[in-house]
Amino acid sequence: MRVLLTGSAGFIGRAIGVALEEAGHDVVRVDAMLPQAHGHTSPPEGTELLDVRDAAAWTHLIAGCDAVCHQAAVVGAGTSTADLPVFAAHNDLGTASLLAAMHDAGVRRLVLASSMVVYGEGRYACLRHGVQVPGPRAVGALDAGDFENHCPQCGDALDWEAVDEDAWLDPRSSYAASKVAQEHYTRAWARQVDGAVVALRYHNVYGPHMPRDTPYSGVAAIFRSSLERREPPRVFEDGGQVRDFVHVSDVARANVLALEAVTEDRPPQHAAYNVCSGRPVIIQGVAELVTRGSHVDVAPVVTGQYRLGDVRHIVASPARAAAQLGFVARVGPETGLPAFAEDPLRDHQLV
Repeated sequence: MRVLLTGSAGFIGRAIGVALEEAGHDVVRVDAMLPQAHGHTSPPEGTELLDVRDAAAWTHLIAGCDAVCHQAAVVGAGTSTADLPVFAAHNDLGTASLLAAMHDAGVRRLVLASSMVVYGEGRYACLRHGVQVPGPRAVGALDAGDFENHCPQCGDALDWEAVDEDAWLDPRSSYAASKVAQEHYTRAWARQVDGAVVALRYHNVYGPHMPRDTPYSGVAAIFRSSLERREPPRVFEDGGQVRDFVHVSDVARANVLALEAVTEDRPPQHAAYNVCSGRPVIIQGVAELVTRGSHVDVAPVVTGQYRLGDVRHIVASPARAAAQLGFVARVGPETGLPAFAEDPLRDHQLV
């Protein structure tokens, strides 16, 4: 299969390109090489440079392709409304332009990189009152060190539950809104052209060649950078935030499985899947695991600091991806995070 891979020079895109070629596919690589992701560098050899917002620019690249694996996106917290035009231009318009070009080229199969951020705050339940939708955490409570969400009916702290793909989408940032928009654009496109889309909702991705100290870095990379300075990782809130960390090699394999699924005779028009390890871990535990692998003689520091807009817990259910794609993560956080402490990272100024 000939696959157009967007965002191919990025952390996840590079891993996917390798996995696709190892699976026997022909990969056409394209990247916008945005400075915030790559610094001021040239595209890696074999990568086409392209402005994703220009529908006409896709034409010669997409011709002859059987499917598209769309990883290109501006990422980051996007907590300021000043970020909205950037996310809308590259993620919304970029995806719409790609879909228009796919229609013109007769390409009807797409795998989309989505994200756990589409879920917002996650899923919570009260022991007495069942599933609840908590409101924003109050600043006064956060200042007092109360970081949990509370039941709107009785005030008890809520327990987290695993989020499945049928959960309500509740974006809390410009970036999250753009990922929801991408899913909606691709869903509408699939209906209009009788196409097939698999949206992969990545959870916290980490692994070799992750970018160092950029908006594209995750908390595991931030902890690692502290350790390289021989400083203790600083953990926000009380460290009890629960997340799912998935290794980039597993994410790449999930994309290969998804691309092979959308080429079947009767693929679903649009399906979304969580891509996660299925092994939740608290953020303090992440810091401890990375520290263990670093062999630096420090201990993580729980600061009690917080960032408004951060979610408390977000944990995915891996069941649908296992049942329908055959995807089960192979790298658990208990082994992957210590190993990450010594994995090579990609410096911002390097290709």
